[in-house]
Amino acid sequence: MRATGIVRRIDELGRVVIPKEIRRTLRIREGDPLEIYTDHDGEVVLKKYSPIGEIAAIAKDYTDSLFRSLGHICCISDRDMLVSVSGTSRSELMEKPLSREVEAAMTNRETLQLNAAANARMIPIAAEEDGASYTAQILVPIVAEGEVIGSLILLSRESGVRMNEIDLKVAETTAGIVGRQMEQ
Repeated sequence: MRATGIVRRIDELGRVVIPKEIRRTLRIREGDPLEIYTDHDGEVVLKKYSPIGEIAAIAKDYTDSLFRSLGHICCISDRDMLVSVSGTSRSELMEKPLSREVEAAMTNRETLQLNAAANARMIPIAAEEDGASYTAQILVPIVAEGEVIGSLILLSRESGVRMNEIDLKVAETTAGIVGRQMEQ
């Protein structure tokens, strides 16, 4: 673990304030769930909880299946990063922080269907990319118990490819199934 040099006291109710700098760096927002546990050395560990991360193996099955069926790169994210990727190298997108554009679409519960062939501007998926390598994109928020918990993303890099209404309906249906699965 990395030392921060910041010391906080526990108040009479057992609360401790996580410094703003750490919250910003780790992208922890008000209302975000934190997992609290102790490690083998007796240290208390706070970890940002990802409900989608709990079903990573199932998410991988969904992305693999969608990639085989549709032929598009398929990703499932939680609110912060991509947790499952099929159709491209894992190191390229897996566990990369999401771009602000993807975060904004999720926050606004916005479904995006973008095609470069229709002169749409592609958005970056991961924070450190520019989106220029994509020719088509679909992003659908995953909602569980009324809260956005992640997104399902279809991507293409092939010239002339257009994501159509069938691709959109498949993505919306899969996002709905993942959301309902998280509610159980």
